[in-house]
Amino acid sequence: MTDDLEMLSGRTPPKPRDEGRARALAAAMQAYDAVEISSPAQGSTRPARQSSILNRIWSPIMNRKFLAGSALATLIVVPTAAFLTLELVRSDLSRDAEVQVAAKPVPRPQPKSAAPATIEEGALAPAKREASGSALSEVSPAAAENEATTSQAADTAAASAAEGGTVGFAARGRAALMPAPAVSGDILPPPTENRERFGNSDANPVKSVATEPVSTFSVDVDTASYAFVRRSLMAGEMPNHDAVRVEEMINYFPYDWPRPTTAAEPFKATVTVTPTPWNAATRLMHVAIKGYEVVQQEAPKANLVFLIDVSGSMDEPDKLPLLKNAFRLLVDRLRPDDTVSIVTYAGNAGTVLEPTAVKDKAKILAAIDTLQPGGSTAGAEGIDAAYRLAEKAFVQNGVNRILLATDGDFNVGPSSDEELKRVVEAKRKSGIFLSVLGFGRGNYNDALMQTIAQNGNGVAAYIDTLAEAQKTLVEEAGSSLFPIAKDVKLQVEFNPVGIAEYRLIGYETRALKREDFNNDRVDAGDIGAGHSVTAIYEVTPKGSPAVLNDDLRYATVEKRAAAHSGELAFLKIRYKKPDGDRSELITTPVTEANAVPSLAEASADVRFSVAVAAFGQKLAGNSALADYSYAAIADLAAAAKGTDPFGYRGEFVNLVRLAKGLSGAKQ
Repeated sequence: MTDDLEMLSGRTPPKPRDEGRARALAAAMQAYDAVEISSPAQGSTRPARQSSILNRIWSPIMNRKFLAGSALATLIVVPTAAFLTLELVRSDLSRDAEVQVAAKPVPRPQPKSAAPATIEEGALAPAKREASGSALSEVSPAAAENEATTSQAADTAAASAAEGGTVGFAARGRAALMPAPAVSGDILPPPTENRERFGNSDANPVKSVATEPVSTFSVDVDTASYAFVRRSLMAGEMPNHDAVRVEEMINYFPYDWPRPTTAAEPFKATVTVTPTPWNAATRLMHVAIKGYEVVQQEAPKANLVFLIDVSGSMDEPDKLPLLKNAFRLLVDRLRPDDTVSIVTYAGNAGTVLEPTAVKDKAKILAAIDTLQPGGSTAGAEGIDAAYRLAEKAFVQNGVNRILLATDGDFNVGPSSDEELKRVVEAKRKSGIFLSVLGFGRGNYNDALMQTIAQNGNGVAAYIDTLAEAQKTLVEEAGSSLFPIAKDVKLQVEFNPVGIAEYRLIGYETRALKREDFNNDRVDAGDIGAGHSVTAIYEVTPKGSPAVLNDDLRYATVEKRAAAHSGELAFLKIRYKKPDGDRSELITTPVTEANAVPSLAEASADVRFSVAVAAFGQKLAGNSALADYSYAAIADLAAAAKGTDPFGYRGEFVNLVRLAKGLSGAKQ
């Protein structure tokens, strides 16, 4: 055997034949193709390999050594792709924020688990699972809990998308990779602080004539309440009940009441009795007063001090910038020989402009332009400085008035209402009056401004627009600046023969005691040139089913009342001249001759003022108007608009309709 092998190893192998080689190669290729077709190793049942096309393309490129071209393509494509990805993420972040703001989600407590996985760890997780295989079973409990939290967040995002929620690319990535940090369930955003202050006075009650036949009050020519109510409604919100003073809403509008013919008669009273539109069993006694109109050429010389709040709280568009424009309008309205001074306060008071004649208008306007906000508010110190300037330029037999312009935020120094009231009262006796112009929202101190104006023999107005500044300081400058009567009081005595009960609509903060009427030391409101003052009583006739109080068991009707059985009431008005100390008296009996059989037969001014009275009571939540709809008020006012040259009445009708929509009333 060994010899045979050695013999064979010494021989030369035969040269292979070409036909044999071809047959062997064909058999090998056939066997290889059979294995490739039947094997599922590539994960596809297709007869051709998935990479075959790529190989045909890529191999020639590599064989031709296009490596430099590939590197260049990579340098271009990769940065471009990164930039596009970044922009997509930013876009989705913005959409996420918009969706969050629109939906206003309520904060929910999150699971207090281990620290969340980072984005890098989340992205590498699949690779780690492939590489480690069964090693995942050895992960620590904390890591397992974290992975469960991540999975839960991803499921939540998926559910949101399935329900139609907008979930951007970045939001989906965050939901899948990183849960939100744990937040305590009882933590909510702090509410926006509202520091507005209003006086709180209940509506006047129904009084029995048998026990309280006399009603006494001071006139009120302020208009601040109406302007504030208007701003609230225009902002889409119902006004605070305490912000509604019905008499100020009524007196906001100009009326063409009968007026006196000479200055010797400072004002004239007109009384009208009508049915009540919201209660068929009662009547309205409408008292209208019109002041004597002073021609501008006859107006006394004016010495005005602008006391301007420039504290940090005034740094808003509807405060100091609007204030500056308002005073520019007023300066244009004044005469050349009038004088203007400017005092500012913010932390401490400062004189911006000494008393300057209006003929030097450029200097006054330049001083107004320099005003800038900043600091806290030391209002009392500013008032003292303003009085000193007013005294320095005091005009005998003229108008000496301080115009305080502020949002009422007196937060430094003696800032209580009573302390400031005493300061203003003491200075009023010297002949220097003080009026208040309110600006802005958020920390508007209406209660304090009312106190200052009432005790300073001035008016309180609220300036919310430049148009309101034009009305208050230009169109009504005479009534705002030039008083024709001071300490004006009204007293009405009702006859128990014809009237069982009465209720004064508004004037809650102006009520006086019966004995105050004849006491000249008791302060009351002032009336300016051309001012209109309106007061409305709702009265219940004797025997009406609307009477609320029972008759007194032991009461007897006095013979004196029977002697004046033709009278319904007796109106008395006391006033002082601007430079006088003793009051004068005007009296007017009210009889059936003052009555009209229907409200439609009353003048347009009477009907419109009744509509305003109804609106004010309804806004204030008075139950007497519960069954009287906003639509009925709007119809009554619209029918009584008259010529309406400035559009005030048309605006009022729109406000009534706004209130109807905001209140959700069906009528």
